[in-house]
Amino acid sequence: MTKQPLKALALVCSLKPSPAPSSSALIARQLLDKLAEHGATGELVRVVDHDVKPGVDADMGDGDAWPEIRRKIHAADILLISTPTWVGHLSSVAQRVLERLDAELSETDDEGRPAMFGKIGVTAVVGNEDGAHKITADLFQALNDTGFTVPAQGGTYWNGEAMKGGDYNDLEETPEAVESTNSTLAADAVHLANLLRENQYPAS
Repeated sequence: MTKQPLKALALVCSLKPSPAPSSSALIARQLLDKLAEHGATGELVRVVDHDVKPGVDADMGDGDAWPEIRRKIHAADILLISTPTWVGHLSSVAQRVLERLDAELSETDDEGRPAMFGKIGVTAVVGNEDGAHKITADLFQALNDTGFTVPAQGGTYWNGEAMKGGDYNDLEETPEAVESTNSTLAADAVHLANLLRENQYPAS
């Protein structure tokens, strides 16, 4: 039987609606390309383009766009959250994504495991101010709490020079350190996703 390719979903948490250039979208696309090199198909969703309601339920009703995004998350093996840095923190859009993921804590599979068990969570952070390590830590904690597994070196980031302007989107080429980290993230995410597909966590 032919094994289905892994699926990756990138949730871009830029504050800029499409088609505005976005550094968060750029690094997400780069990571999806890296994941594709390892056989994972990818899709990018810019969350701000959709009417995701505030709340912590799976469906907040009245035109809430989250249920469709949630369906894509459930169908994916790898979830990437990509966010800019604003005043040293993740974007408000990324925070809303984490809040909406809270509903998954009460969802289980047929054997009683949390529904997100077996899925991989990875992150990307960009910005021209400090905060990437703290944002990555916050994202990792939220993803892990929800049931995602974070691979070794599962976060990548770029910070511009302190007290100066400029965006990741403006760079003429990807810095070598970021390129290397992106490659490691993709390879480790696919490796771990394949392992968990073959040998899921035990049901408690």
